[in-house]
Amino acid sequence: MLPVMKPILILHRYLGVAVGLLMSLWCLSGFVMMIQAYPSLDPAERLKGLEPLDLSGCCALANLPFADDTRVAGFRVEMLGDRPVLRFAGGRRGPDGGPQGSYDLRSGAPIEPLNEAQALDVARRFGAGAGIGGAAVSQGEIDVDQWTIQDARRNRPVFKIRYGDPAGTEVYVSGASGEVFQKTTARTRLLAWIGVVPHWLYPTLLRRDGALWSQVVIWTSVVGIFLTVTGLYVGIARFKKRRNGRWSPFFGWWYWHHIIGMVFGILTLTWVFSGLMTMNPWGLLEGGRSPLAANLVSASTWAETKGFLTAAGAAPKSPDLRQLRAVPFGDRLYVEAVPPSGPPQRLDAAGRPAAVSEAQVKALVDGLGAPVKRFERIDRYDDYYYAHHDAPELPVYRAILDDPEQTRLYIGARDGALKRVLGREARLSRWVRGGMHDLDFGWLTNLWVWYPAVGLLLLGVTAVCVTGAWMSLQRVARDVKRLGALAPRLNRELPTASRVDS
Repeated sequence: MLPVMKPILILHRYLGVAVGLLMSLWCLSGFVMMIQAYPSLDPAERLKGLEPLDLSGCCALANLPFADDTRVAGFRVEMLGDRPVLRFAGGRRGPDGGPQGSYDLRSGAPIEPLNEAQALDVARRFGAGAGIGGAAVSQGEIDVDQWTIQDARRNRPVFKIRYGDPAGTEVYVSGASGEVFQKTTARTRLLAWIGVVPHWLYPTLLRRDGALWSQVVIWTSVVGIFLTVTGLYVGIARFKKRRNGRWSPFFGWWYWHHIIGMVFGILTLTWVFSGLMTMNPWGLLEGGRSPLAANLVSASTWAETKGFLTAAGAAPKSPDLRQLRAVPFGDRLYVEAVPPSGPPQRLDAAGRPAAVSEAQVKALVDGLGAPVKRFERIDRYDDYYYAHHDAPELPVYRAILDDPEQTRLYIGARDGALKRVLGREARLSRWVRGGMHDLDFGWLTNLWVWYPAVGLLLLGVTAVCVTGAWMSLQRVARDVKRLGALAPRLNRELPTASRVDS
Protein backbone atom coordinates (compact mmCIF):
# COMPACT_ATOMS: atom_id res chain seq x y z
CA MET A 1 0.00 0.00 0.00
CA LEU A 2 1.30 3.46 -0.87
CA PRO A 3 2.26 5.51 2.23
CA VAL A 4 -0.39 8.13 1.39
CA MET A 5 -3.15 5.54 0.94
CA LYS A 6 -3.84 4.87 4.63
CA PRO A 7 -4.46 8.50 5.68
CA ILE A 8 -6.63 9.02 2.58
CA LEU A 9 -8.65 5.92 3.50
CA ILE A 10 -9.12 7.16 7.06
CA LEU A 11 -10.10 10.66 5.91
CA HIS A 12 -12.48 9.24 3.30
CA ARG A 13 -14.04 6.96 5.91
CA TYR A 14 -14.73 9.71 8.44
CA LEU A 15 -15.91 12.25 5.88
CA GLY A 16 -18.28 9.61 4.57
CA VAL A 17 -20.31 9.70 7.78
CA ALA A 18 -21.53 13.31 7.71
CA VAL A 19 -20.91 14.40 4.13
CA GLY A 20 -21.83 11.00 2.70
CA LEU A 21 -25.19 11.18 4.45
CA LEU A 22 -25.70 14.69 3.07
CA MET A 23 -24.80 13.55 -0.45
CA SER A 24 -27.24 10.66 -0.08
CA LEU A 25 -29.89 13.21 0.89
CA TRP A 26 -29.01 15.28 -2.20
CA CYS A 27 -29.50 12.21 -4.39
CA LEU A 28 -32.77 11.07 -2.83
CA SER A 29 -34.24 14.58 -2.95
CA GLY A 30 -33.05 14.81 -6.56
CA PHE A 31 -35.58 12.11 -7.51
CA VAL A 32 -38.35 14.33 -6.13
CA MET A 33 -36.98 17.42 -7.88
CA MET A 34 -37.32 15.63 -11.21
CA ILE A 35 -41.09 16.04 -10.86
CA GLN A 36 -41.52 19.05 -8.53
CA ALA A 37 -39.50 22.24 -8.37
CA TYR A 38 -39.83 24.99 -5.77
CA PRO A 39 -43.50 26.03 -5.51
CA SER A 40 -44.34 29.15 -7.49
CA LEU A 41 -47.27 30.94 -9.05
CA ASP A 42 -47.42 30.08 -12.73
CA PRO A 43 -47.66 33.27 -14.86
CA ALA A 44 -50.52 31.78 -16.87
CA GLU A 45 -52.46 31.03 -13.69
CA ARG A 46 -51.79 34.53 -12.37
CA LEU A 47 -53.22 35.90 -15.60
CA LYS A 48 -56.38 33.79 -15.26
CA GLY A 49 -56.81 35.11 -11.72
CA LEU A 50 -57.00 38.70 -12.93
CA GLU A 51 -60.35 40.44 -13.43
CA PRO A 52 -61.32 41.37 -17.03
CA LEU A 53 -59.71 44.71 -17.80
CA ASP A 54 -62.20 47.60 -17.47
CA LEU A 55 -60.83 50.98 -18.53
CA SER A 56 -64.10 52.87 -18.23
CA GLY A 57 -63.53 56.20 -16.51
CA CYS A 58 -59.84 55.98 -17.42
CA CYS A 59 -57.50 57.72 -17.37
CA ALA A 60 -56.50 60.56 -14.99
CA LEU A 61 -53.03 60.73 -16.47
CA ALA A 62 -52.49 64.43 -15.78
CA ASN A 63 -52.36 63.60 -12.07
CA LEU A 64 -49.36 61.29 -12.41
CA PRO A 65 -46.12 63.09 -11.46
CA PHE A 66 -44.00 62.36 -14.55
CA ALA A 67 -42.53 64.62 -17.20
CA ASP A 68 -43.26 63.80 -20.83
CA ASP A 69 -39.61 62.91 -21.51
CA THR A 70 -39.37 60.48 -18.58
CA ARG A 71 -38.04 57.15 -19.82
CA VAL A 72 -40.42 54.24 -19.18
CA ALA A 73 -38.77 50.81 -19.38
CA GLY A 74 -42.03 48.92 -19.08
CA PHE A 75 -45.48 48.86 -17.56
CA ARG A 76 -48.56 46.70 -17.06
CA VAL A 77 -52.21 47.73 -16.91
CA GLU A 78 -54.51 45.35 -15.04
CA MET A 79 -57.28 45.33 -12.47
CA LEU A 80 -56.93 45.62 -8.71
CA GLY A 81 -60.40 44.85 -7.44
CA ASP A 82 -62.68 47.23 -9.36
CA ARG A 83 -59.88 49.65 -10.28
CA PRO A 84 -57.63 49.63 -13.34
CA VAL A 85 -54.07 50.17 -12.17
CA LEU A 86 -50.85 51.09 -13.92
CA ARG A 87 -47.86 49.11 -12.66
CA PHE A 88 -44.41 50.29 -13.66
CA ALA A 89 -41.45 48.03 -14.24
CA GLY A 90 -38.08 49.64 -13.77
CA GLY A 91 -35.59 50.82 -11.29
CA ARG A 92 -35.40 53.62 -8.82
CA ARG A 93 -36.92 56.91 -9.89
CA GLY A 94 -34.35 59.48 -10.91
CA PRO A 95 -32.37 60.69 -13.89
CA ASP A 96 -31.14 57.18 -14.71
CA GLY A 97 -34.18 55.17 -13.67
CA GLY A 98 -37.78 54.99 -14.71
CA PRO A 99 -40.87 55.40 -12.53
CA GLN A 100 -41.85 52.63 -10.17
CA GLY A 101 -44.87 51.64 -8.12
CA SER A 102 -48.56 51.29 -8.98
CA TYR A 103 -51.16 53.98 -9.68
CA ASP A 104 -54.96 54.07 -9.81
CA LEU A 105 -55.76 55.06 -13.40
CA ARG A 106 -59.14 56.56 -12.49
CA SER A 107 -57.75 58.95 -9.90
CA GLY A 108 -54.04 59.07 -10.67
CA ALA A 109 -53.28 58.41 -7.02
CA PRO A 110 -50.59 55.95 -5.93
CA ILE A 111 -51.86 52.60 -4.69
CA GLU A 112 -51.69 52.64 -0.91
CA PRO A 113 -50.64 49.48 1.01
CA LEU A 114 -53.52 47.05 1.43
CA ASN A 115 -54.96 46.04 4.77
CA GLU A 116 -55.97 42.48 5.63
CA ALA A 117 -59.58 42.83 4.45
CA GLN A 118 -58.48 44.25 1.09
CA ALA A 119 -55.90 41.48 0.65
CA LEU A 120 -58.60 38.90 1.36
CA ASP A 121 -60.80 40.47 -1.35
CA VAL A 122 -57.90 40.24 -3.82
CA ALA A 123 -57.48 36.56 -2.97
CA ARG A 124 -61.21 35.86 -3.37
CA ARG A 125 -61.24 37.43 -6.83
CA PHE A 126 -58.08 35.57 -7.77
CA GLY A 127 -59.55 32.26 -6.61
CA ALA A 128 -62.72 32.80 -8.63
CA GLY A 129 -60.77 33.60 -11.80
CA ALA A 130 -58.21 30.82 -11.37
CA GLY A 131 -60.87 28.20 -10.60
CA ILE A 132 -59.84 27.55 -6.99
CA GLY A 133 -62.75 26.12 -5.02
CA GLY A 134 -63.55 26.71 -1.38
CA ALA A 135 -63.83 29.84 0.73
CA ALA A 136 -60.79 32.07 1.13
CA VAL A 137 -59.81 32.60 4.76
CA SER A 138 -57.10 35.00 5.89
CA GLN A 139 -54.26 33.61 7.98
CA GLY A 140 -53.15 37.13 8.82
CA GLU A 141 -50.01 39.09 8.06
CA ILE A 142 -46.75 37.16 8.04
CA ASP A 143 -43.12 38.22 8.18
CA VAL A 144 -41.55 35.40 6.13
CA ASP A 145 -42.12 31.67 5.82
CA GLN A 146 -40.74 28.74 3.84
CA TRP A 147 -42.49 29.73 0.61
CA THR A 148 -41.80 33.48 0.68
CA ILE A 149 -38.10 33.46 1.59
CA GLN A 150 -37.06 35.26 -1.57
CA ASP A 151 -40.05 37.55 -2.05
CA ALA A 152 -41.39 38.59 1.35
CA ARG A 153 -39.17 41.62 1.86
CA ARG A 154 -40.15 43.47 -1.33
CA ASN A 155 -43.85 42.57 -0.95
CA ARG A 156 -44.39 43.61 2.68
CA PRO A 157 -46.85 43.65 4.23
CA VAL A 158 -47.54 40.04 3.15
CA PHE A 159 -50.89 38.36 3.81
CA LYS A 160 -51.35 34.61 3.70
CA ILE A 161 -54.72 33.33 2.48
CA ARG A 162 -55.93 29.72 2.69
CA TYR A 163 -58.72 28.25 0.57
CA GLY A 164 -60.96 25.46 1.75
CA ASP A 165 -60.44 23.41 -1.40
CA PRO A 166 -59.39 19.74 -1.54
CA ALA A 167 -55.96 20.71 -2.90
CA GLY A 168 -55.15 22.71 0.23
CA THR A 169 -54.32 25.82 -1.80
CA GLU A 170 -52.64 28.81 -0.13
CA VAL A 171 -51.70 32.12 -1.74
CA TYR A 172 -49.72 35.13 -0.62
CA VAL A 173 -50.89 38.66 -1.38
CA SER A 174 -48.50 41.60 -1.52
CA GLY A 175 -49.84 44.43 0.59
CA ALA A 176 -47.44 46.75 -1.22
CA SER A 177 -48.82 46.18 -4.73
CA GLY A 178 -52.05 44.24 -4.21
CA GLU A 179 -50.81 41.33 -6.33
CA VAL A 180 -50.95 37.60 -5.64
CA PHE A 181 -47.28 36.65 -5.91
CA GLN A 182 -47.03 33.07 -4.58
CA LYS A 183 -49.20 29.97 -4.55
CA THR A 184 -48.75 26.53 -3.01
CA THR A 185 -50.86 23.42 -2.56
CA ALA A 186 -50.63 20.57 -0.08
CA ARG A 187 -48.96 18.46 -2.78
CA THR A 188 -46.35 21.03 -3.84
CA ARG A 189 -45.52 21.82 -0.20
CA LEU A 190 -45.05 18.15 0.69
CA LEU A 191 -42.91 17.43 -2.36
CA ALA A 192 -40.85 20.55 -1.74
CA TRP A 193 -40.17 19.50 1.86
CA ILE A 194 -38.72 16.19 0.69
CA GLY A 195 -37.26 17.54 -2.54
CA VAL A 196 -36.03 21.06 -3.13
CA VAL A 197 -35.77 22.15 0.54
CA PRO A 198 -33.23 19.46 1.58
CA HIS A 199 -31.56 19.52 -1.85
CA TRP A 200 -30.86 23.25 -1.68
CA LEU A 201 -30.35 23.22 2.12
CA TYR A 202 -33.24 25.65 2.09
CA PRO A 203 -34.97 25.68 5.51
CA THR A 204 -36.16 29.15 6.47
CA LEU A 205 -33.89 29.36 9.51
CA LEU A 206 -30.79 29.04 7.31
CA ARG A 207 -31.96 30.59 4.02
CA ARG A 208 -33.15 33.88 5.49
CA ASP A 209 -29.48 34.68 6.11
CA GLY A 210 -28.42 34.65 2.47
CA ALA A 211 -24.69 35.07 3.07
CA LEU A 212 -24.54 32.26 5.63
CA TRP A 213 -26.65 29.95 3.46
CA SER A 214 -24.40 30.56 0.47
CA GLN A 215 -21.26 29.71 2.43
CA VAL A 216 -22.82 26.56 3.90
CA VAL A 217 -23.80 25.28 0.45
CA ILE A 218 -20.43 26.19 -1.07
CA TRP A 219 -18.30 24.54 1.59
CA THR A 220 -20.40 21.41 1.96
CA SER A 221 -20.12 21.03 -1.82
CA VAL A 222 -16.34 21.52 -1.63
CA VAL A 223 -16.08 18.80 1.01
CA GLY A 224 -18.36 16.59 -1.11
CA ILE A 225 -15.98 17.06 -4.06
CA PHE A 226 -13.03 16.13 -1.84
CA LEU A 227 -14.84 13.04 -0.58
CA THR A 228 -15.64 11.96 -4.14
CA VAL A 229 -12.10 12.59 -5.41
CA THR A 230 -10.52 10.64 -2.56
CA GLY A 231 -12.99 7.82 -3.16
CA LEU A 232 -12.07 7.71 -6.84
CA TYR A 233 -8.37 7.73 -5.95
CA VAL A 234 -8.72 4.81 -3.57
CA GLY A 235 -11.03 2.94 -5.93
CA ILE A 236 -8.72 3.28 -8.93
CA ALA A 237 -5.58 2.49 -6.92
CA ARG A 238 -7.11 -0.74 -5.62
CA PHE A 239 -8.76 -1.80 -8.87
CA LYS A 240 -6.30 -4.33 -10.30
CA LYS A 241 -6.29 -8.02 -11.14
CA ARG A 242 -5.05 -10.27 -8.36
CA ARG A 243 -3.74 -13.84 -8.28
CA ASN A 244 -7.15 -15.15 -7.32
CA GLY A 245 -8.66 -13.47 -10.41
CA ARG A 246 -10.50 -10.77 -8.46
CA TRP A 247 -10.19 -7.10 -9.38
CA SER A 248 -11.27 -5.78 -5.99
CA PRO A 249 -9.81 -6.61 -2.57
CA PHE A 250 -13.15 -5.96 -0.89
CA PHE A 251 -16.05 -8.26 -0.03
CA GLY A 252 -19.74 -7.84 0.69
CA TRP A 253 -21.08 -4.30 0.64
CA TRP A 254 -17.51 -2.95 0.43
CA TYR A 255 -17.10 -4.81 -2.85
CA TRP A 256 -20.28 -3.40 -4.31
CA HIS A 257 -19.41 0.13 -3.16
CA HIS A 258 -16.04 -0.26 -4.89
CA ILE A 259 -17.49 -1.52 -8.18
CA ILE A 260 -20.45 0.89 -8.30
CA GLY A 261 -18.10 3.74 -7.41
CA MET A 262 -15.85 2.84 -10.34
CA VAL A 263 -18.85 2.99 -12.69
CA PHE A 264 -20.64 6.08 -11.31
CA GLY A 265 -17.83 7.91 -9.51
CA ILE A 266 -17.10 10.37 -12.32
CA LEU A 267 -20.79 11.20 -12.68
CA THR A 268 -20.99 11.72 -8.91
CA LEU A 269 -18.06 14.13 -9.14
CA THR A 270 -19.54 16.10 -12.04
CA TRP A 271 -22.88 16.44 -10.25
CA VAL A 272 -21.33 17.71 -7.02
CA PHE A 273 -18.98 20.03 -8.91
CA SER A 274 -21.73 21.48 -11.12
CA GLY A 275 -23.94 21.89 -8.05
CA LEU A 276 -21.14 23.97 -6.52
CA MET A 277 -20.91 26.04 -9.71
CA THR A 278 -24.61 26.97 -9.48
CA MET A 279 -23.61 29.06 -6.45
CA ASN A 280 -21.07 31.12 -8.46
CA PRO A 281 -18.44 30.51 -5.76
CA TRP A 282 -15.76 33.21 -5.45
CA GLY A 283 -17.17 34.97 -8.53
CA LEU A 284 -16.61 32.00 -10.87
CA LEU A 285 -19.01 31.94 -13.83
CA GLU A 286 -20.73 35.00 -12.41
CA GLY A 287 -19.85 37.05 -15.45
CA GLY A 288 -21.36 40.42 -16.16
CA ARG A 289 -24.25 41.66 -18.21
CA SER A 290 -23.29 42.03 -21.82
CA PRO A 291 -22.88 45.71 -22.78
CA LEU A 292 -24.69 44.87 -26.00
CA ALA A 293 -27.72 43.65 -24.05
CA ALA A 294 -28.13 47.10 -22.50
CA ASN A 295 -28.50 48.53 -26.01
CA LEU A 296 -31.31 46.08 -26.72
CA VAL A 297 -33.36 46.86 -23.61
CA SER A 298 -35.61 49.51 -25.05
CA ALA A 299 -37.64 52.19 -23.34
CA SER A 300 -40.33 54.60 -24.47
CA THR A 301 -41.29 57.99 -23.07
CA TRP A 302 -44.07 58.95 -20.71
CA ALA A 303 -45.57 61.05 -23.51
CA GLU A 304 -45.94 57.92 -25.70
CA THR A 305 -47.30 55.96 -22.76
CA LYS A 306 -49.92 58.64 -22.05
CA GLY A 307 -50.97 58.66 -25.68
CA PHE A 308 -51.47 54.92 -25.73
CA LEU A 309 -53.39 54.83 -22.42
CA THR A 310 -55.67 57.62 -23.60
CA ALA A 311 -56.48 55.65 -26.76
CA ALA A 312 -56.96 52.45 -24.77
CA GLY A 313 -59.35 54.14 -22.36
CA ALA A 314 -61.54 55.25 -25.25
CA ALA A 315 -61.63 51.80 -26.85
CA PRO A 316 -64.66 49.47 -26.35
CA LYS A 317 -64.40 47.13 -23.38
CA SER A 318 -63.28 43.58 -24.22
CA PRO A 319 -64.34 40.86 -21.76
CA ASP A 320 -61.43 38.68 -22.92
CA LEU A 321 -58.71 41.23 -22.12
CA ARG A 322 -56.80 40.71 -18.88
CA GLN A 323 -53.69 42.84 -19.22
CA LEU A 324 -51.88 45.44 -21.31
CA ARG A 325 -48.13 44.88 -21.18
CA ALA A 326 -45.51 47.21 -22.65
CA VAL A 327 -42.91 45.67 -24.95
CA PRO A 328 -40.81 48.64 -26.14
CA PHE A 329 -38.74 47.97 -29.24
CA GLY A 330 -35.96 50.21 -30.48
CA ASP A 331 -37.09 53.08 -28.20
CA ARG A 332 -40.58 52.95 -29.65
CA LEU A 333 -43.61 51.89 -27.65
CA TYR A 334 -45.41 48.67 -28.45
CA VAL A 335 -47.95 47.01 -26.18
CA GLU A 336 -49.29 43.47 -25.95
CA ALA A 337 -52.99 42.99 -25.29
CA VAL A 338 -53.07 39.81 -23.25
CA PRO A 339 -56.13 37.51 -23.05
CA PRO A 340 -56.57 34.90 -20.27
CA SER A 341 -55.47 32.21 -22.72
CA GLY A 342 -54.02 32.19 -26.19
CA PRO A 343 -51.38 34.42 -27.75
CA PRO A 344 -51.28 38.17 -27.01
CA GLN A 345 -51.77 40.74 -29.78
CA ARG A 346 -49.01 43.30 -30.37
CA LEU A 347 -50.18 46.91 -30.77
CA ASP A 348 -48.36 50.10 -31.68
CA ALA A 349 -48.49 53.35 -29.69
CA ALA A 350 -51.79 54.27 -31.40
CA GLY A 351 -53.38 50.95 -30.46
CA ARG A 352 -53.22 49.46 -33.96
CA PRO A 353 -52.10 45.84 -34.60
CA ALA A 354 -48.38 45.82 -35.36
CA ALA A 355 -46.54 42.58 -36.12
CA VAL A 356 -42.77 42.33 -35.73
CA SER A 357 -40.94 42.31 -39.05
CA GLU A 358 -37.61 40.65 -39.77
CA ALA A 359 -36.33 43.91 -41.23
CA GLN A 360 -37.02 45.73 -37.93
CA VAL A 361 -35.13 43.13 -35.90
CA LYS A 362 -32.24 43.05 -38.37
CA ALA A 363 -31.94 46.84 -38.26
CA LEU A 364 -31.91 46.77 -34.46
CA VAL A 365 -29.13 44.16 -34.38
CA ASP A 366 -27.11 46.00 -37.04
CA GLY A 367 -27.30 49.13 -34.91
CA LEU A 368 -25.41 47.51 -32.02
CA GLY A 369 -22.06 48.40 -33.56
CA ALA A 370 -20.73 44.84 -33.79
CA PRO A 371 -20.35 42.84 -37.02
CA VAL A 372 -23.11 40.26 -37.49
CA LYS A 373 -21.72 36.84 -38.36
CA ARG A 374 -25.10 35.18 -38.71
CA PHE A 375 -28.73 36.30 -38.53
CA GLU A 376 -31.72 34.03 -39.05
CA ARG A 377 -35.19 33.18 -37.87
CA ILE A 378 -35.34 29.78 -36.20
CA ASP A 379 -38.37 27.60 -35.57
CA ARG A 380 -36.48 24.89 -33.64
CA TYR A 381 -34.50 25.00 -30.42
CA ASP A 382 -30.71 24.91 -30.35
CA ASP A 383 -28.08 24.23 -27.66
CA TYR A 384 -28.53 27.61 -25.99
CA TYR A 385 -32.23 28.29 -26.55
CA TYR A 386 -34.00 25.06 -25.79
CA ALA A 387 -36.95 23.41 -24.11
CA HIS A 388 -36.56 21.20 -21.08
CA HIS A 389 -39.13 21.45 -18.28
CA ASP A 390 -40.36 24.66 -19.87
CA ALA A 391 -40.92 25.67 -23.49
CA PRO A 392 -39.48 29.07 -24.47
CA GLU A 393 -41.32 30.92 -27.18
CA LEU A 394 -40.74 30.01 -30.82
CA PRO A 395 -40.04 31.26 -33.41
CA VAL A 396 -37.22 33.63 -32.49
CA TYR A 397 -34.55 35.54 -34.37
CA ARG A 398 -31.03 34.32 -33.61
CA ALA A 399 -28.06 36.64 -34.17
CA ILE A 400 -24.45 35.54 -33.69
CA LEU A 401 -22.13 38.54 -33.51
CA ASP A 402 -18.47 38.73 -34.48
CA ASP A 403 -17.45 40.60 -31.33
CA PRO A 404 -14.82 39.43 -28.79
CA GLU A 405 -17.52 37.54 -26.86
CA GLN A 406 -19.06 35.95 -29.97
CA THR A 407 -22.35 37.06 -28.41
CA ARG A 408 -25.53 35.16 -29.26
CA LEU A 409 -28.85 37.02 -29.19
CA TYR A 410 -32.36 35.56 -29.27
CA ILE A 411 -35.18 38.02 -30.03
CA GLY A 412 -38.86 37.08 -30.04
CA ALA A 413 -40.48 36.98 -33.48
CA ARG A 414 -43.88 37.77 -31.94
CA ASP A 415 -43.10 40.62 -29.55
CA GLY A 416 -39.55 41.73 -30.45
CA ALA A 417 -38.41 41.24 -26.85
CA LEU A 418 -34.88 40.13 -26.01
CA LYS A 419 -35.29 36.53 -24.84
CA ARG A 420 -31.70 35.55 -24.19
CA VAL A 421 -28.20 36.99 -24.56
CA LEU A 422 -25.10 34.86 -24.07
CA GLY A 423 -21.48 35.90 -24.09
CA ARG A 424 -18.54 33.54 -23.76
CA GLU A 425 -18.89 33.03 -19.99
CA ALA A 426 -22.66 32.57 -20.19
CA ARG A 427 -22.20 29.83 -22.80
CA LEU A 428 -19.62 28.10 -20.60
CA SER A 429 -22.01 28.38 -17.66
CA ARG A 430 -24.74 26.74 -19.73
CA TRP A 431 -22.61 23.58 -20.09
CA VAL A 432 -20.99 23.54 -16.65
CA ARG A 433 -24.14 24.27 -14.68
CA GLY A 434 -27.08 23.31 -16.85
CA GLY A 435 -25.50 20.59 -18.94
CA MET A 436 -23.51 18.87 -16.21
CA HIS A 437 -26.07 19.20 -13.41
CA ASP A 438 -29.42 18.89 -15.20
CA LEU A 439 -28.22 16.86 -18.20
CA ASP A 440 -30.40 19.10 -20.36
CA PHE A 441 -28.45 18.90 -23.59
CA GLY A 442 -28.67 17.17 -26.97
CA TRP A 443 -31.17 14.38 -27.27
CA LEU A 444 -31.65 14.39 -23.47
CA THR A 445 -33.77 17.55 -23.72
CA ASN A 446 -36.57 15.21 -24.81
CA LEU A 447 -38.32 14.47 -21.51
CA TRP A 448 -39.44 11.03 -22.70
CA VAL A 449 -35.76 10.16 -22.84
CA TRP A 450 -34.57 12.40 -20.00
CA TYR A 451 -36.71 10.94 -17.21
CA PRO A 452 -35.70 7.27 -17.55
CA ALA A 453 -32.07 8.06 -18.44
CA VAL A 454 -31.50 10.51 -15.58
CA GLY A 455 -33.48 8.31 -13.20
CA LEU A 456 -31.19 5.34 -13.88
CA LEU A 457 -28.03 7.44 -13.60
CA LEU A 458 -29.26 9.03 -10.37
CA LEU A 459 -30.05 5.58 -9.00
CA GLY A 460 -26.42 4.55 -9.57
CA VAL A 461 -25.03 7.68 -7.91
CA THR A 462 -27.45 7.20 -5.01
CA ALA A 463 -26.16 3.65 -4.55
CA VAL A 464 -22.59 4.99 -4.37
CA CYS A 465 -23.48 7.59 -1.74
CA VAL A 466 -25.81 5.44 0.38
CA THR A 467 -23.51 2.39 0.53
CA GLY A 468 -20.51 4.60 1.25
CA ALA A 469 -22.27 6.50 4.03
CA TRP A 470 -23.65 3.30 5.60
CA MET A 471 -20.30 1.51 5.62
CA SER A 472 -18.48 4.57 6.91
CA LEU A 473 -21.00 4.81 9.73
CA GLN A 474 -20.50 1.14 10.59
CA ARG A 475 -16.72 1.40 10.47
CA VAL A 476 -16.60 4.55 12.59
CA ALA A 477 -18.97 2.94 15.09
CA ARG A 478 -16.57 -0.04 15.35
CA ASP A 479 -13.63 2.34 15.81
CA VAL A 480 -15.44 4.15 18.60
CA LYS A 481 -16.40 0.85 20.25
CA ARG A 482 -12.81 -0.37 20.00
CA LEU A 483 -11.50 2.82 21.59
CA GLY A 484 -14.10 2.47 24.36
CA ALA A 485 -12.91 -1.07 25.08
CA LEU A 486 -9.26 0.02 24.96
CA ALA A 487 -9.64 2.91 27.41
CA PRO A 488 -10.02 0.79 30.63
CA ARG A 489 -6.99 -1.30 29.71
CA LEU A 490 -4.89 1.78 29.08
CA ASN A 491 -6.08 3.20 32.37
CA ARG A 492 -5.00 0.03 34.25
CA GLU A 493 -1.59 0.13 32.64
CA LEU A 494 -0.91 3.75 33.60
CA PRO A 495 1.20 4.26 36.74
CA THR A 496 -0.74 5.22 39.87
CA ALA A 497 0.99 8.60 40.10
CA SER A 498 0.02 9.40 36.53
CA ARG A 499 -3.61 8.58 37.24
CA VAL A 500 -3.58 10.79 40.36
CA ASP A 501 -1.91 13.65 38.48
CA SER A 502 -4.49 13.42 35.75
